[in-house]
Amino acid sequence: MIVIRPRENRGKTVLGWLDSRHTFSFGDYADPDHMGFRALRVINEDRVIPGAGFPPHAHRDMEIVTYVLDGAIEHKDTLGNSSVIRPGEVQRMSAGTGIRHSEYNPSQNERVHFLQIWILPEKEGIAPGYEQRDFPAAEKRGRWRLVASPDGREGSVAVHQDADLYASLLRAGETLDFALRPGRYAWLQIARGQARLEDGVMKEGDGAAIGQEARIAVTAEADSELLLFDLA
Repeated sequence: MIVIRPRENRGKTVLGWLDSRHTFSFGDYADPDHMGFRALRVINEDRVIPGAGFPPHAHRDMEIVTYVLDGAIEHKDTLGNSSVIRPGEVQRMSAGTGIRHSEYNPSQNERVHFLQIWILPEKEGIAPGYEQRDFPAAEKRGRWRLVASPDGREGSVAVHQDADLYASLLRAGETLDFALRPGRYAWLQIARGQARLEDGVMKEGDGAAIGQEARIAVTAEADSELLLFDLA
């Protein structure tokens, strides 16, 4: 079973400095039919103007993954971490028992475009943590590159949940398969471009909930960047 979540149906927050689209309920956008999918709780597509961002704020008991598409985002937190996240890099922050952080666009002339992903942890009360790694485009070209997993295998960042996150870059006309293990579910997010998932065409910003499927095939109809979550 495949159910596509069209980008036009997402919630939104539009401020002077922020344009955000919410795949699932978030902030003032409440939709009881879209509270998340399995352990996947939030996919926000954010665009932030130069020099602006999110001032220090608190999180707890959530695995937060940041995936930058264009520009850069500067991160600082109460663990003492300070870094700039750029395209190709993946950041994982485990909020655990509590953490405060800020996120700003350090550029004075370029907007930043990124996805912020929240995954429910396997248990509450873990120690806060932080990790950031670079995944070169060549490693994602024409294949599923594991970028987050519960055990940090294959050089991925480690999340405290039975969830694998893959990224891929496909050229127009390329097809990529993915086999789901028995009892597993998947969520496909089109970060850029346009792709066909079985019989449905998905545009940039669209997502799809996938269950009771042994295998899926994704064909890029334009140069595309894809994220695929393999979920319990």
